[in-house]
Amino acid sequence: MKEEEIAYQNKDVTMKAMTEHFRGQSFSIYGADVPEIVDVEPTNLPVIEANELRLDNLFLLKDGSYAIVDYESTYSEENKQKYLGYIAQIVKRLYGLYGKYFRIRMIIIYTADVKRGQTDPILDMGGVRLELTEAFLVETDSGRIYSDIKDKLDKKMPLADEDLMRAVIYPLTFEGKEAKRKAISKLIELLGCFEDEGQRRFVAKYVLTFTDKVIADEDAERIRRIFMLTKVEQIIENEKQEAIKIAVSEATAKVTAKVTEEVTRKKDMEEHENMITVISNFLRSGISEEKISECTGFSLEAVREIAEGLMQKA
Repeated sequence: MKEEEIAYQNKDVTMKAMTEHFRGQSFSIYGADVPEIVDVEPTNLPVIEANELRLDNLFLLKDGSYAIVDYESTYSEENKQKYLGYIAQIVKRLYGLYGKYFRIRMIIIYTADVKRGQTDPILDMGGVRLELTEAFLVETDSGRIYSDIKDKLDKKMPLADEDLMRAVIYPLTFEGKEAKRKAISKLIELLGCFEDEGQRRFVAKYVLTFTDKVIADEDAERIRRIFMLTKVEQIIENEKQEAIKIAVSEATAKVTAKVTEEVTRKKDMEEHENMITVISNFLRSGISEEKISECTGFSLEAVREIAEGLMQKA
């Protein structure tokens, strides 16, 4: 497997997390012109030989057909054998359940590492013909995805499921590992401004699934820290009408004084430590002081005091 390929286990985790967001959507936003999705089907395919096939996704579409979806980072003629196996098992399962044959669509979504013209969507063996529906993320407007989501966040507008579907494939619309890493870094910057914890978790989980094949170790750790802070951030968001007093160690006593000026009520020591941890980890993650101030509501001066305290401890 090439270094930039998507690990099978990663895709499996990611797609399971995406299933709820797929309902009512269409793969047309990725470039595959098929009907709207109405349901998500099980993907494990038991086989007599005591092993088990598992495809990326199986969807029931609005026209009554079924769509098998596979995500690929490279093109291989041999993959068509795998697709035929998927189709055969799905046909067998559906016939056993309903006693009839359904139309099956095989959708392949390629990352930006594969371009149109580099693939052959047809396998014609005379008695059997396989025709793939292909989508090429390299043809997606990456800049538009980012700007639309950022604009909504800046205006405090809610993100739709369609926005999330575009956000999670954003890094895959870039060719090569380095370009994907830069795209992931931009997504990290946006994560701090997501007001909906579930949506933030969804996008963060997607980014983390590519840790072992795309993201550098230091970047992966940075994302993990932000992801693990989402519960604390949600508490802060829910209690932003209440005041939170920050407790710090002797090394950050001065920071405490500055931060407590930002709140209107006192809270216990544990909540103080939670808040200082949130801001400190954002700073360690490389998020700018201005962005932290904007997203948390704390003054730029207070954030800078925290940064100075961290430098002293270092």
